[in-house]
Amino acid sequence: MNYQTFAKLYDDLFDEDAYADWQSYAQTHVHSKTGKLLELAGGAGRLAILLKQHGFEDVSVFDLSPEMLSLAAEHAEEAQVDLPLIEGDMREWSDLKQKYTTITSFADSFNYLANTKEVLATFKQVASHLEDNGQFLFDVISPWQTDVYYPGYMYNWHDEETAFMWSTYGIEDMPHTVEHELTFFVYNEDIDGYQQIQEIHTERTYDVETYQRLLKKAGFKDIQVSADFGRSEVTPESDRWFFSATKA
Repeated sequence: MNYQTFAKLYDDLFDEDAYADWQSYAQTHVHSKTGKLLELAGGAGRLAILLKQHGFEDVSVFDLSPEMLSLAAEHAEEAQVDLPLIEGDMREWSDLKQKYTTITSFADSFNYLANTKEVLATFKQVASHLEDNGQFLFDVISPWQTDVYYPGYMYNWHDEETAFMWSTYGIEDMPHTVEHELTFFVYNEDIDGYQQIQEIHTERTYDVETYQRLLKKAGFKDIQVSADFGRSEVTPESDRWFFSATKA
């Protein structure tokens, strides 16, 4: 199975309600719908398309995966929206000269970075690609999610042609870090049977103060943090934090 298969499986399994919540958060917290907006690590483009359909005039998607961007192109064509696509690594994209009014990044994208050095490098890239007083919005999972909720988590799903198993484990000696073991069984007509494909995803997070410090170091001010898609304040049991910051 190739990565196109993986990309489509992830896209098909993703919770559509979460996209609606991210779209609602953006509608409420983005200052300008008329400026250029970049969806960083925007994957298959589903959130970007929702933003276009709800009044954002100029939206682009940036992602590392050409397979995800291929799906984004298909979804944009189906939705009949113009969606520029950019392939690149969020840690280093200084060759892109375009600046944006707003940059967003959701769905744990920053939790897949290996360490604070990579997080800071990405924050600096975001700052350098924002206009003066441009806005940066993103979310991350919290230490409560990695330390309490995720270890031992299991989820199974299947239909007539595909089965999916998700198991998550904590990692010793690596604070606030988990590994997701994702296993798919996909029917393959060529062999008239099911083929197993598997990936391991590692996610890591930090305390709120670390994210705030790195944002300030990268050149951001007016840093606001909330939970529940911006609907509530952060508590010790918040599973996801939402950050809004302005380029200083």
